[in-house]
Amino acid sequence: MTSPWAGRRVLLVDALEHDPTGHATLRRRALERLGCVVHGLDLRPRKGLLQRWRAGTAGTRLSQALLQHQPDLVLVIDASFIPASLLLELKREARAAWAAWFIGDGCSLEDVESVGAAYDALFVPGSDLLERVRGPSMPPVLHLAPGCDPSVHRPVPARDQFRANVVFAGAATPHREQLLTGLVEFGLAIWGPGWRGTGLRDYCRGEETRQDDFVRAYSGATVAVNVHRENGHGTATGCNHRLFEVAAIGIPQVVDRRVDLDLHFLPEQELLTFTSTAELRAAVKAVLDDAPGAERLAHAARQRVLAEHTYMHRMTSILSRAFSPRPPAIPGRG
Repeated sequence: MTSPWAGRRVLLVDALEHDPTGHATLRRRALERLGCVVHGLDLRPRKGLLQRWRAGTAGTRLSQALLQHQPDLVLVIDASFIPASLLLELKREARAAWAAWFIGDGCSLEDVESVGAAYDALFVPGSDLLERVRGPSMPPVLHLAPGCDPSVHRPVPARDQFRANVVFAGAATPHREQLLTGLVEFGLAIWGPGWRGTGLRDYCRGEETRQDDFVRAYSGATVAVNVHRENGHGTATGCNHRLFEVAAIGIPQVVDRRVDLDLHFLPEQELLTFTSTAELRAAVKAVLDDAPGAERLAHAARQRVLAEHTYMHRMTSILSRAFSPRPPAIPGRG
């Protein structure tokens, strides 16, 4: 069946050259799989004075891309780094729809409000932001969680340092250190920056979190632990990429409780949740002690991801809003 967006030209402004997790490339791939003609543009500062000089200013590069590619849609990921004044000026040069997708649990109200009014549609990762951003000066605002790509986030063989009972992959923080310290006795392995400077240094198996290592680390786990960032400045309700990635990899997941979690998964049936160190320990032990139950959790979560939470699903929601005169309502599990 021909995609309804076949041939649509999309200018994707994303961290295509500065994203070790690989998600920017996966977002581009999803648009291409939906039939779009995608031109990528990374406006993040380049390393080296000469490279930055050759590249030109962000405004110049974006203006040139608009002129060269004549997009139907400009989709900007985590858009707060582009000033609203520049966006309004560029919108007069191009007859494109402009959409901003703010992704991840680090997104704050200030991020969205600083530029939101300049766009035609906004997509935010948390229900708290959805309610607070809406207003007469703002365009339509929709809740859209992060996604994953099951062709990458999938079960893979894992050996040696990638095998462990309990795995967490992510940056070190005091909150995460406190929680994970209670899991040492279960056979803990940690991946991510900063852990070599903490009391859990002996359990750190690598500070790099490249996409392939991330997938192998969680594939080699018996149980995956997911701890969101502390809610200092980001969304207090939204869920992180790891929630969907781990589910797609097919490992039973224990995740800290978030308000929006129920919009995406069925707790206790597709994953386990916790709100304290004691609950985290109990949930991890329950998974380790019940192999059949753990397998059911992992299978159910993976089936949920395949049905509802891939980047193909996310981009379908964005394209529907951008190109449909009366875009369909995005379901609560979006």
